[in-house]
Parts: sequence; C-alpha cells; structure tokens
Amino acid sequence: MSLQIFNTETGSKEIFKSIDENKVGIYVCGMTVYDFCHIGHARVMVVFDTIVRHLRNLGYEVNYVRNITDIDDRIINRALENKEDIQTLTARFIDAMHEDEKALNVLCPDEEPRATDNIQEIEVMITKLVDKGHAYQADNGDVYFSVKSANEYGRLSGKNVDELDAGARVEINVAKKDPLDFVLWKSAKANEPAWNSAWGNGRPGWHIECSAMATKCLGNHFDIHGGGMDLTFPHHENEIVQSECATGEKFVNTWIHCGFVRIDDEKMSKSLGNFFTIGEVIKKYHPEVIRYFLLASHYRSPVNYSTENLDLAKASISRLYSALELVKPREECIENSIFEKQFIVAMNDDFNTPQALSVLFELAKEVNKTNSKGLATLLKKLANQIGLLEQEATIFFKSQPSNSKFTEHKILSLIAERAEARKNKKFSRSDEIRDELLKNKIELLDSSEGTSWRRT
Repeated sequence: MSLQIFNTETGSKEIFKSIDENKVGIYVCGMTVYDFCHIGHARVMVVFDTIVRHLRNLGYEVNYVRNITDIDDRIINRALENKEDIQTLTARFIDAMHEDEKALNVLCPDEEPRATDNIQEIEVMITKLVDKGHAYQADNGDVYFSVKSANEYGRLSGKNVDELDAGARVEINVAKKDPLDFVLWKSAKANEPAWNSAWGNGRPGWHIECSAMATKCLGNHFDIHGGGMDLTFPHHENEIVQSECATGEKFVNTWIHCGFVRIDDEKMSKSLGNFFTIGEVIKKYHPEVIRYFLLASHYRSPVNYSTENLDLAKASISRLYSALELVKPREECIENSIFEKQFIVAMNDDFNTPQALSVLFELAKEVNKTNSKGLATLLKKLANQIGLLEQEATIFFKSQPSNSKFTEHKILSLIAERAEARKNKKFSRSDEIRDELLKNKIELLDSSEGTSWRRT
C-alpha cells in the first residue's frame, strides 16, 4: 500500500508523491518560547516526530524544519513582567523545550531556524509583497498584507472572505485599509526590540516569520507543512497567501494538522486551571507512557488528557515491555513477517498509529506464546520505528515516577533480607517483605537467575 496522507487543503486522503522522488521537505510551526511547553505542544512534537520517522523508514531523505518564534508580543510582555532581557528569557525556555523533547524521545529537527536570525529574509519577502502591490505601509508605520489583493484566500480553512469581512468589521483597526488585512511589520514601540528596515525601526509580525524561514530552508515550493489544528486559520491561511504572492509559486503540496488536546473532556485553558506543562506530567508518568498516550489516538482526532487515560496508557505499554522482559531480543530479527507488513500498511494509511499499536499487541501475544527471540526482536524493531520500547524492560519498570519512600538501595536491601529469610526457612518474614513492597507498588519477580523487581 502506498503512503496516503490526509491533506487539510483538499479535505481528503491523497497518495503521497514528493516533489523530488527520494527527498521530502517538511516544515512544522514550532514553539513561541515565552513559557514552558504544555501537553498540547507535546502532541505536536510527538506526532510530527513519528511522521518523520515513518518517512525515513520508507526510504525518503527527509529535511525536517521546525522553527522557533523568539520575538513576539507574549515574549516581550513576559520579559517585562519578569524584569529580564528577552534573550535570557527565550534561551531558558528553549533549553527547557529541548529537555522535554529529549525526555519524550523526540528526535532533533534537521534545521531549527529562529525568527531573530532571519530578519533579513523577512524584510526581503515583505519588500517583494510591497513592490507587487500586495502590501502597504499604514499611517501608524505598520506594514500590512492586503488580503483582497490575493486569490483564493480561505482555501485551506474553507472560510468565506465575505463572511470573514463581516466579522472583522466588529473590531476595526483604523490604520488598515481593510479589516481583513494582517500585519507583516510592526513599527517600533518604547521598550521593545527593533530592527532597522525600509519602513523604519520595527519587528516582524508572526505570520511572515514562518513564510520567510520555510522558503529559505526548503525553497518556494515544498512537500509538507504541518502544525496544530488551531493554526489552520489564520496563521497557515496567511502563510499561503503571502508566500504565493511573494514567490509566484505554489507554497505547499500537503498540509497536515493534528487535533486538539482536551483536559477531562474540556478545552485546555489556563483560565480554567486545567493547563499542564510537560514537566509537570513527567513528574507523575514515565515519558514513554506520555508518548504512548499521544500515539494511541489518531493524530487528527482530539485526545482527552485524563488520569484514567494516562493510567491506561501505562498499563498498555507495560504489557508490551513485559513481553520483552520475559523473552529478551538477542538474535536476528524475523524479516518480512505478516506483522511487519500489517504495521507498514497501518502507518501508510495516514500514519494510523492506533492500528499500528494493535499490530504490536498481536505480535507481543505471539512472543509470549512462542518465546521466540526473533519475534521479540521484531517487536522492538517495529516499536522503535514510532519511538517506543527503546529502553531495556527492566530499566523501564524500575524508572516509573514514584513518591515511594523505597529507594533502589532500600529495595535491594529488602530483597537480600528476603533471600536470607527464605534460605533460613523463615517464610513468614519472606512473605512480609514481599507484601510490604507490593503495598508500595513494588513487585518482586523470582526466577532461576534470582529476584528482580519493578515498580507497578
């Protein structure tokens, strides 16, 4: 089965064909670094990491570009609140973002351009738009894109320009020629960073940043552009018109958007108090549990963050690890099995990770039934292709977050005491130790090689 991807622009699955036969250029809108990344950011990170992994598994040479927005109203306001300079603020949150990615086993993008490093490219694109009559400088010094100078505005989101026009007139910015027009360059204000330009000192608007960085890294016309569903309008809609008006070429062939994260079936929002950073969640759940949870739903579907669903994800991935704990993958992988073919078919069907995971569970059952190390190796290989089962099983089970007073040193001491008690036929004490540990969610596993342990 050929790779099929749901294209937001056409509203249908399409057989994927890259512009260059063996290469894929993909651009994903990254983080605005004024705060710690939240669980919604984690979904974007994990989804597109998994997509890139699969494209590479299919043999494509992928250039994965994900930008960093390091100049923005929110960044400026947060820096003023904190009484710190913008570079210090953004550097801190960029470092934190990279730590979150590493924890979630998200591979680094091939290129990670920052807005402030691409001011020249942004200015060049705005100049082209002004020269072609698609942009203008208003009386307040800002430069705006003229939406009605472009054709097919709304084709990505399916929004009607006339309806948008009516809605936009509720709040009219008197500087604009038309309420739909959006800012490309903001004139300098007091206590804000600014760069010199043909339109005076100022800084770029948000939408133009991505167009300039995407075309710089991947060319005027490239294969895939992605991000969260909330970016479809207006951000990606604006990217399309400004890019195509500036270059005269089609911007992107395939648009991919992942669904929202909801918290206990409610929209995630700071105002509702249901806003969780990745760091907060990792304190309660192993990062691989979080990754599994995010892959257990199809990327276009909404995902509901809840304790129950994370506990279910923990139990599910533990079942997969248990198969590798009992039958260690040590020999050559079984190639071209029905499991591998089914896994590839699932991933080729618009990156259907829930179906791919179901194949892994069928394979785990077969590992448990046959004790085949070759199948265990295949299980690990396929799971690795979506960023799972990359730890040793014993390490995974021991590294579950816990508030327990039982440290590894104390657990090993009790295991040694239990072994001595059994040797001396003090079975009641042996049982007491096992029960005490189990009450604290620590399970002992006896085998011919000795006693091991895991956090349950």
